[in-house]
Amino acid sequence: MRPNRAALLLVATLPATGVTQAPPGPAAPPPSAPVYRGFTAGISYREFVERARSLADSDVVRCQTSPHTAQVMECGVVIHGPKDASRFYLSAHFIEGNADVVAFYDSAGFGDKRGVPLVDRTKKELTGLFGRPRPIGKSGWEWRYGRRAVRFNWRGRGTARWVSITLMDRDVMDRIARYAKTAKSRKS
Repeated sequence: MRPNRAALLLVATLPATGVTQAPPGPAAPPPSAPVYRGFTAGISYREFVERARSLADSDVVRCQTSPHTAQVMECGVVIHGPKDASRFYLSAHFIEGNADVVAFYDSAGFGDKRGVPLVDRTKKELTGLFGRPRPIGKSGWEWRYGRRAVRFNWRGRGTARWVSITLMDRDVMDRIARYAKTAKSRKS
């Protein structure tokens, strides 16, 4: 009779346990897109051009479409920071009207000592915006946000320094497969 009593006790507690369990909560929202100086990977062509024109000194936003399809395009312009005197070459690559890559390039220190402070200042700014980075090699950092990422790379020779800040959206980037031929099909 003992096994029946244990079975009854188990059956009596199961419904109560099932009722007290909380239903699964909603799925966590995807991480928000990282924004740098008002730009983000995934930005539409129209938004990019409007923002870039507002930050351009006297330069014109120049764009070039792919020779194979108008769905792939690259644009670039020299901009200045709205809150500081920094100047960047801003570049973006668009697939079907959205940026898969937005990149900022800067350099300093040719014949003077501004190069090292440029790297240090940029490191401090990016750490303040995105938090602690994941190191990539000897001269690179990365912050990941799901299928989006921010990369910071720097190079130097003497006192000169070159820096790049790249925002990437792999969901947009994956669309290039529709327009790029595979290596095997190019050979034929």
